[in-house]
This record gives sequence, C-alpha cells and structure tokens, in this order.
Amino acid sequence: MQIAVIGTGYVGLVSGACFAEFGIDVTCVDVDQAKIDGLNSGVIPIYEPGLDILVKENAKAGRLHFTTDIKTAVESSLVVFLAVGTPPRPDGTPDMSYYRSAAKSVAEALNGYKVLVTKSTVPVGTGEWLRKFVIENSAEGTEFGVASNPEFLREGAAIEDFMRPDRVVIGSNQERAIEVMKELYRPLYLIETPIVVTSLEAAELTKYAANAFLATKITFINEIANLCDAIGCDVHDVARGMGMDNRIGRKFLHPGPGYGGSCFPKDTRALTTVADDFGVETRIVDAVIDANERQRDAMLAKVEKLVGDLAGKRIAVLGLSFKPETDDMRESPATDIIEKMVAKGAAVKAFDPVAMGEAKHVLPDIEYADDEYSAIQGADALIIITEWNQFRALNLQKVKDLLRSPKIADLRNIYEPATMRAAGFEYVGVGR
Repeated sequence: MQIAVIGTGYVGLVSGACFAEFGIDVTCVDVDQAKIDGLNSGVIPIYEPGLDILVKENAKAGRLHFTTDIKTAVESSLVVFLAVGTPPRPDGTPDMSYYRSAAKSVAEALNGYKVLVTKSTVPVGTGEWLRKFVIENSAEGTEFGVASNPEFLREGAAIEDFMRPDRVVIGSNQERAIEVMKELYRPLYLIETPIVVTSLEAAELTKYAANAFLATKITFINEIANLCDAIGCDVHDVARGMGMDNRIGRKFLHPGPGYGGSCFPKDTRALTTVADDFGVETRIVDAVIDANERQRDAMLAKVEKLVGDLAGKRIAVLGLSFKPETDDMRESPATDIIEKMVAKGAAVKAFDPVAMGEAKHVLPDIEYADDEYSAIQGADALIIITEWNQFRALNLQKVKDLLRSPKIADLRNIYEPATMRAAGFEYVGVGR
C-alpha cells in the first residue's frame, strides 16, 4: 500500500515515519520547500526522541519520501492523510485555512478511488464538510472515501504511542473506507490493538473529549494540591490513595503549574466552541480552562512567598518546555511564570536541555545559561518548572554553594521536602 501524508509537522512527520516502519510506502508532503530540503538531507525540524533514527532508516530503505509535489503524491496513493496544523485563533476556534488549502489541492489531484483521512484535530462536522468540498472540487464521478483517524500522541513518547497505541479510532460512514483503514493498521492486529470504528462525528469528538478529560484530571489534582498546602498535608499521599481506585487510575494525578503544550489548551477551548455552536453548555470544561490559567498565578505567589519582593532579585529557572522530552514551548507554564516574574522586576537566567532555541522566540528578554549550574550561580532562588531527568539528581551541596540564598521552589515535586530541608534549603513544592 502507498499512502501520502500532507503536512510534516509533529503529527504528520511522526505518523509518516511510523507507517514507513510498518513497511508501507509513505510520501510526506509540505509546501515549505526549505523544510522538505532539510528532511531530504536528514534534518529533523522537531525534537522527538528516536524520530531522527526512524526517519533516516526508512528514508534509506526507500519507504519514506519527502516532496512538495502534492499532485504526484496523491495520484500514487490509496490513502491520503490530512495532517496540517489547525492552530487556535484568539477566540479559541481552530484556524482551518491550512486544512482547506490542503483539501483543495488533494481534491484537484484525485485520479481514482482514494480514502481521504483527517489526522489533524478539527471541529465536529469537518469530515462531512470535506466530503461535500471534494465533490465540488474534483472531476465529476471521482470516487473517494472520507474517514477521521484522530491522533493520541504524547510529545516525548510519540513513537511508542503510535507503535503500541491504547486504541485506534476510525470514523467513517463508508464501509469501503473502513476496510481500507483496517488494512492499513493491520500490523497492529498482531499486538491485539483495539480498533474502534465510529461515525465521522464521533471520531472527531473523541479527540476533543479525551484531551478535555485529561486536562480536567490534571486541573483537579492541582486544586487538591492547593488545598493540601492550606491544610498542611501531602498531595502525593492523597493522589496515591485516589489512584489505587481503578475507576480513577494513577495517571495524570501529578500536581504542578498547570497543563500546556499544543493539545490540551487548544482542544479544551475548541471543545467549548463546538458546544457553543450546538447550543450546549460545557461548565466543567469552562471551569478547567479558568482554573488552569489561575494555577500559573498560584505558582507565582509561591515564588513570592519564598523570595519576597521580586524587584532586583536574580532567579534561576530550570526547565522551559511544557513537559520533558520535547522542545515545544506552546502555552508552556514557564512562559507565563517567567514573564510575570520579569514584570515584577526580577532578572531571570534559565536553562533547558532542548527547548532554549524555541524559548528565545517567546522569551527574548531573559538570560540563557549553558547548563543547570551556570543558571543557578549567583541566583537568589532556584525555580524548577519542567521535570527533565537531569534535574532530578542535582548536586545539592553545589547548588547550595552557588545560590546567594538556599531557596528552591520545586513546581514539579521532583524532590522530597524533608530531604531538602535537612540539606539546609528553604524549599516549597506543590501541595506538600
């Protein structure tokens, strides 16, 4: 089987490389000539562990190709994935302009039966829109199928998520399209991956609903953590007791500065706009969005309680990306927290193992360090915002010697409070 993947962003590139690893002939298409030239030269435009090796090996094997020629790619493929970006507009609705442009190019290139698959996260009703749009913009009588195949990839673990997913969701109202998609995912039958077949609309909504639920779970444990701070107990004990209930589960019960990234903020807002379009209230999701924004302010209050007036203080920050194992700075809690500290007169010096290149675009007015210890040197306090592994076993005596005052705000709870206080630090965590 030959397939085309339109868009070489995070979802498109990971999906294309992983399908190629299954032995499928994949052509990845993008309008950005420089990006395509880079990919053909082995330059990966995003950071994702293991992706560079996967791309290199499958390109060398002749199963993975990169081009700007969308017409040829579509003509030679049975399945065409639309995996272009749908970034949020200021009002929270997704910007569908890239999707519509890609759909038009695909429609004009159809030369026989194809299954057109939406991989991008899109509003409910997009699949039906695509079906009508392609009929209007392709040659009369052209046969095609339409499907929705939402992605559930975690940044930092995307390859494992693709190769060993919890489930594959295929949404379509056409039996032929469903059978083609099942054949495409046949390699996953060997590991008994559940294949969930739904309507187009249900598949589109599943993506939003899943991310909104996970965002709710994160926000809930953050609010419990804030309550634990007020009561004087440890949120980790509470989370452990909750998570052992299989109806709740242990995952996503880790308190911190709030969720960020490219999915949860965008998808929670988009779900509320979809609900508004259908005249349905989403009070829980609305509250989650509001509480998540307030969590950044709560973290700033922790820092101020630890440090005092921020004016004139030097603050060391470790971790800038919204989570470890990615360089993604989109809606990272670090951005809000740092900007607010700077606005109050603090001088910030930061270090991140991967994300500093991206961070310089959104935080151009702070200082960047070569490593964690040079960030800490001479600072009035250390703030840990992203839980990279290399921050989990810092040389505490060295940290204490480098700081002007031994103050640490650990916003990811990667250290034990008793241990840190015994080592002579003024230490605050989240809910501990």
